[in-house]
Amino acid sequence: MNKKLGNALNTGVWPFFVGLVGFTVATAVLGEYVLAAVESVVTALGFVLYMLYRSFRRKQLQNFLQKVTNEATHADGAKSPFPTVLVRMADGGIVYANTDFVRRAELNDTFTTRKIEDVLPGFSLEWLSSGKTESPYDVTLSGRRYRIHGAVVKGDDPQNTQLGVLYLADLTELYQVRDEYIRSRPVVSVILVDNYDELTRNMTEAAISGLNARINDAIIKWSEKYHGLLRRLEKNRFLLVFEKRDLKQASEEKFSILEAVHEITSPSGLAASISFGLGVDAATFEEGYAFATLALEMALSRGGDQAVVKDRMNFSFYGGRSKETERRSKVRSRVTAGSMLELIGQSSEVFVMGHKNADLDAVGAAVGIVCLCRKRGTPAYIVLDMEDNSAGELIRQIRATAEYKNVFISAQEALLRCDNRSTLVVVDTNRPDQVESRNLLETVHRVCVVDHHRRAADYITPVVVNLHEPYASSASELVTEMLQHALEKKDVLPIEAKALMAGIFLDTKSFNVRTGERTFEAAAYLRQLGADPVDAKKLLQNNLDDTRLKYKIIDCARLYGNDIAISMLADEVPRPLAAQAADALLDISGINASFVVYPSGDRVIVSARSIGDANVQVILEPLGGGGNAATAGAQIPDTTVKDVVQQITQSIKKFYEE
Repeated sequence: MNKKLGNALNTGVWPFFVGLVGFTVATAVLGEYVLAAVESVVTALGFVLYMLYRSFRRKQLQNFLQKVTNEATHADGAKSPFPTVLVRMADGGIVYANTDFVRRAELNDTFTTRKIEDVLPGFSLEWLSSGKTESPYDVTLSGRRYRIHGAVVKGDDPQNTQLGVLYLADLTELYQVRDEYIRSRPVVSVILVDNYDELTRNMTEAAISGLNARINDAIIKWSEKYHGLLRRLEKNRFLLVFEKRDLKQASEEKFSILEAVHEITSPSGLAASISFGLGVDAATFEEGYAFATLALEMALSRGGDQAVVKDRMNFSFYGGRSKETERRSKVRSRVTAGSMLELIGQSSEVFVMGHKNADLDAVGAAVGIVCLCRKRGTPAYIVLDMEDNSAGELIRQIRATAEYKNVFISAQEALLRCDNRSTLVVVDTNRPDQVESRNLLETVHRVCVVDHHRRAADYITPVVVNLHEPYASSASELVTEMLQHALEKKDVLPIEAKALMAGIFLDTKSFNVRTGERTFEAAAYLRQLGADPVDAKKLLQNNLDDTRLKYKIIDCARLYGNDIAISMLADEVPRPLAAQAADALLDISGINASFVVYPSGDRVIVSARSIGDANVQVILEPLGGGGNAATAGAQIPDTTVKDVVQQITQSIKKFYEE
């Protein structure tokens, strides 16, 4: 110990004394005996003073070590109840360790030349240097887990030595209990056969019983390996409670029950599908069930056939790769129309807004809501950026109508007009970061949402009235159904019917994609109101320059894989043209999905389309995008087009790997 302590005290003056002796000998050899004698006296005196100082430093360091050791305990002189070690703050070298630390770290002596990171790999003293007294992470030593506490002590010596005292609290048993508690936390989940009515349509009771048995067997077989509690709540709803330790395995398998259920088909050939909502990290079973219900609602609003995990902070999504099949009820549209009319009647005024850079669907749906407000005699305003939108010609025609003379206003005007009785209706989006005015959304307390896009994790909440149908072709189709139930035909102006028809035309690509029985019913109703499909089609026309630019965008496309086209642009282009180019790329033989990527200000915009198996909404979701399986988009700030294309290709690769 003395030798190591001496090394710690070595100030590096020995070469100096050797040099003095050398000079003394050289002086004597040259015959300068008087000078040599003087040098000998000075050298001897210096050596004596150095040894006295070294002894003083030794005693000072011993007192310092005793002081630090005492500070590591609760009472002076008491034996430390923790493994304790002193380290130099400058380089992490170990100065002293008590016997408990020496034993656990398998060191040879209480004084050692090793560094703390050699004993505790990856350990850092940054937290201690920054003034903290507890390490932010635990360490493992000889198979035991410790939480490290510490303090910085400055010496009284002239060099003001700075050491850190560390003492290790053995919390192994506590951590084992904590980990077991976390692993055994209950996961409350609700399983719903989300196309049960379609599966059992026109089936006999005996056939329905057989189908139920097959679905039950599939779910029971899958849940048995998780050792949980499974109970059937209703004919198409199950409750499953299992421990969190098994959730990792289920998520790694991507909830294989989703694919297993697809093997069950009805006599008509329709495959069964389920939606799975799971509540995690809830404080009570009641809260866990609420999380699971919310997760199930999220799964259904995104098209079903997927699992959604909801914890206290976030949603996690699994599945949802298949395209939506129409599963809607006119009852909901009728009930929503009644609720909307009642809310409008209680409001001082109604503001309607869509997403940024509003298109024909957003404007058409907004016009339909204004029609409802006019019926109830409530002032209504459409909040719109007149400079940044994709429906300029339609807006010009609407504003030429007397009823819409002062209906279009800016977000600033809306903020000045609104009061505590105002209502805001958001159409054609359900994400708060995509609305025309985020400030208006946060200011008005009564909010309604009418949208057809798959719901993202950051959706608008809370809402008073919510008509969210991811199976609908467009927001205009949803609003048209509301008008059918709430108004008479004479209450709807021809220009309003035209705007709604234009919205449906846009999102269905002239009735070529995402159309169902209800889509054509809505179009037929609008036709009766005076909407001419030819006039609606004209609103989608481009001039010659825009047409040339669209084909230039198409010309920039390159194949990724065998059936995906990606057009990467260096310059900004109008958003409607980018969307049209993405649609046009799908007209090329062999192309099943297309992406148009271009810069716009400080962000990069992506327009994506699909007519094949590729679900572009799932592909763009990791980039913060949204939409539905056939039509999606994204806006990525503070990046480059090249980086976004790399992210898209990685997401495509991951989509097909899963």
